[in-house]
Amino acid sequence: MNNGAATSMSRSNDNNMFALVALTSLFFMWGLITSLNDILIPKLKGAFDLSYTEAMMVQFCFFFAYFVVSIPAGRLVKRIGYKKGIVVGLLIAASGCVGFYPSADLQSYPLFLAALFVLASGITILQVAANPYVTVLGDPKTASSRLTMTQAFNSLGTTVGPVLGGILILGAAAGAVESAAEGAKSVQAPYLGLAGILVLLAVVMAALRLPEVQAEEEEGADDGRTAWSYSHLVLGAVGIFVYVGAEVSIGSFLVNFFAEESIAGLEEVEAAKLVGFYWGGAMVGRFIGALAMQKIEAGKALAFNAVMACLLTATAATIDGTAAMWAILGVGLFNSIMFPTIFSLGVAGLGKHTSQGSGILCLAIVGGAFIPLLQGVLADSIGVQPAFYLPALLYIYIVYYGLVGSKPKG
Repeated sequence: MNNGAATSMSRSNDNNMFALVALTSLFFMWGLITSLNDILIPKLKGAFDLSYTEAMMVQFCFFFAYFVVSIPAGRLVKRIGYKKGIVVGLLIAASGCVGFYPSADLQSYPLFLAALFVLASGITILQVAANPYVTVLGDPKTASSRLTMTQAFNSLGTTVGPVLGGILILGAAAGAVESAAEGAKSVQAPYLGLAGILVLLAVVMAALRLPEVQAEEEEGADDGRTAWSYSHLVLGAVGIFVYVGAEVSIGSFLVNFFAEESIAGLEEVEAAKLVGFYWGGAMVGRFIGALAMQKIEAGKALAFNAVMACLLTATAATIDGTAAMWAILGVGLFNSIMFPTIFSLGVAGLGKHTSQGSGILCLAIVGGAFIPLLQGVLADSIGVQPAFYLPALLYIYIVYYGLVGSKPKG
């Protein structure tokens, strides 16, 4: 009897580990796709002669999809399960990538934005399904550590994305004057390649035998509450909003920031390579955090990292030269644990409301739409460098959430 129980437990642990390994490939892919926006922005800004505010519509349309799709995605995942939700998300994301081809042929910026919205809708469904899936695949006490580890592979994708994008999208234009049509068409092949990979992943995920973990959602009597009644979730949603907004704003402006003569005066291709350091810092920080947070309280670790990110961003907004460049790149290291930590603190103790809570937190990713747009307005009016004071201020709220707001109340 004991041997049978031990064998069953061992098999369950093996299944959970296999599922986590499979999920890391998804985290990698949506990280790569999201960070490619940092390369698309300067490319489309030049191709269509856009202002900073207009160029930030790339991030607005991408992240606004989270606002529109997250709640329906939460309902969809609750109805069809995490695995099928992941497959649906992959296929929708692939169709968005395919949409880049006609957008470039027609030289239409609005069509590019529409394709980005579809792509991001698929990524949103993936987020809603995969993030809580990771938190429930194992011991609840190590949920933050587990999600931080899978997010580290997301950061590997965001590190590789700008480097590949710099070579495949910006590289063709290096040292040459290109027309708007040529500029737009340079994105066709890379995004068709991404579409193929996403379809392949959808086929693989559909074929895999992954453990079902929906039972927790169904347990417990109807207490008349919803996820919105948990203050630590609502405050966590605000935390996701400001964190994603700050992180995306910073990444969106790095190529243009490094091109400023007062900072480094770099060409776009060279600047794109350095963007990888920003996202690479987040990757390194997540691997470190996944280990450290097994011993350090999640809220305190979050607050410490937010203080450091605030100081570094303010420094980059204030001083000139390469010191400002390395200060802003250093923010990536301290961004590392923020998303997975806020997410896991936000859904802690929600029980049967976990799907709804996950949808609410993913909805808050819309901060990546509004805050870069606001920073674009600031960059057009006061300059690229002083516009970085905006994300510096946002990190202060995350300090509050880590120390106070993340604590569940009755």
